[in-house]
Amino acid sequence: MELEIYSKDGKSTGKKAKLNDAVFAIEPNDHAIWLDVKQHLASRRQGTHKTLEKHEISGSTKKLHRQKGTGGSRKGSIKSPLFRGGARVFGPKPRDYSFKLNKKVKDLARRSALTHKAKDGSIKVIDSVGISAPRTKDFAGFLKAFDLGTRKALVVVPAKDDNLLLSSRNIQGARVVIASELNTYDIMNANGLLIVQDAIAPLEATLTK
Repeated sequence: MELEIYSKDGKSTGKKAKLNDAVFAIEPNDHAIWLDVKQHLASRRQGTHKTLEKHEISGSTKKLHRQKGTGGSRKGSIKSPLFRGGARVFGPKPRDYSFKLNKKVKDLARRSALTHKAKDGSIKVIDSVGISAPRTKDFAGFLKAFDLGTRKALVVVPAKDDNLLLSSRNIQGARVVIASELNTYDIMNANGLLIVQDAIAPLEATLTK
């Protein structure tokens, strides 16, 4: 697969980048995408939810009335879940929602997600971003050149770029990631992917091991 290479102002450079079909043109596996996105979102959950059980509620433990002979139901104490202010039955407790997913499944999910974006024409290859200083205005103009000013954009770079990261963090929906840290959720959540030309090689190397 070949894609045109654009400059940071959105104009074609007349050159083309060759993309590995084993990464950008496979038979997509939607179930693998679902599993990987599910794991990503699950690992982000804090899991700090908690409700009080009977032994944690302050209140009298005195039996309200005798066990039998009243014609009513049996009640142990005022802390019973039957009463307002009482305990909650089988309430949530702090827990870890993360789960394991095989690396091959995660790689398949990322390749499937990239294939979907490539088929939709949502991937653009750029020669470089080239922001010399942290300026939100410059990064916003860069996104606007690719019609992503008000849409979710994912910029894939070969290595950490502090100027780029600082310039993008105040723009809602924009995200800058290193090629080796790209995940399925970010790919599927973005309306458009802008991949720096130098990031193609490390991205393909990560996904074709």
